[in-house]
Amino acid sequence: MKIREVRVYVVHTARLHPVVVEIETDAGIVGIGEAGIAYGLGQSAVAGMIRDIAERILIGKDPYRIEALWSEMYDHTFWAKGNGGPMVYGAISAIELALWDIKARALNVPVYELLGGKLRDSVRLYANGWGQPHEEVKAFADAAEKAVAEGFDALKCYPFAYRDADARATSRHPSMRALDKPLVKKAVEKLRAARSAVGPDVEIMLDLSGGLSCDETIRFCRAVEDLDIFFVEEPCDPFDVGALGKISRQIRMPVAAGERVYTRFGFRPMLEAHAVDIIQPDITLAGGFMETKKIAAMAEAYDIRVQPHVCGSPLSTAIALHLDACIPNFAIQEIYPYWQTMPGYIEILDDAPEARIVAGRLDIQAGPGWGVNLRSSAIQPFMCHRVS
Repeated sequence: MKIREVRVYVVHTARLHPVVVEIETDAGIVGIGEAGIAYGLGQSAVAGMIRDIAERILIGKDPYRIEALWSEMYDHTFWAKGNGGPMVYGAISAIELALWDIKARALNVPVYELLGGKLRDSVRLYANGWGQPHEEVKAFADAAEKAVAEGFDALKCYPFAYRDADARATSRHPSMRALDKPLVKKAVEKLRAARSAVGPDVEIMLDLSGGLSCDETIRFCRAVEDLDIFFVEEPCDPFDVGALGKISRQIRMPVAAGERVYTRFGFRPMLEAHAVDIIQPDITLAGGFMETKKIAAMAEAYDIRVQPHVCGSPLSTAIALHLDACIPNFAIQEIYPYWQTMPGYIEILDDAPEARIVAGRLDIQAGPGWGVNLRSSAIQPFMCHRVS
């Protein structure tokens, strides 16, 4: 079996722009993958990188040789070494994921069966995306209460973020490493109101997106330590391992990071320094499925749990469930259950995991490959590159 064609799509759905790849073989088997760049900017760059790799490395190759093709991409894109960043690793990840889908479909098994099989049949979720539209304290607390009423017992929020009026954007975060004191005070009030609304048994996570300086972050975290926070995510620039360690030592809540860290080489300093308690690799960005499983194994050796990051199309959720199934140090799975309710949302899968949530949990799907298929009629208008 050989790779015959690669198709790349930049989808515009609600406020996200996921980059999806299809790889077709000469046996007619099609595998799908996604680059973890749906949020923010850079979609055109990743799509172009996938096209370039397809032209130079993929066409005519054996799709079963996943590790060999990953090494070829890593060695011969040239820019992957020395931290190639999200454009390079997003492209490599999307391609590698599509190759796993091909192999599992050809063998008629789920991908997780190729990586040791299931450790669990379902996963606990935390809801993300419920809080950004609500800048005022009561509205924020009401939204938290509503998410819990819908079955979630774990919620993540962005105390400093707000939903931008620009429908093309997602959320705004602090800039210039600082916020005015009244805004920080309101963030504390919002969190206290949310905790009061949902009660003591619901997990609350904070995502600071590396927005503030170390000193301001420490002060803020100390102000909310009594709220029993599950973790604080990206309290600083995730590449500054020294700052992560400094914050970890001075606050009484677990620290999480990793959505903007790439490959086992990028995670190694963070793990060696014991600078975090939970790592959050994005399978569609960290280098693909096998690379993320290697990262998880490294984390296990350092007694650190894994919470896979997801912020893309439902395809990225479906892929994450397969990793959740087959790593022992899994913590909890992120999910955005409310994208589907936003104006302009387009469903690109025939069986989106988000539609199957029951009581804040998701079953691991059992179909071949990732267990989902693209809706051709929905995705075809977004094709931007075709290489054969």
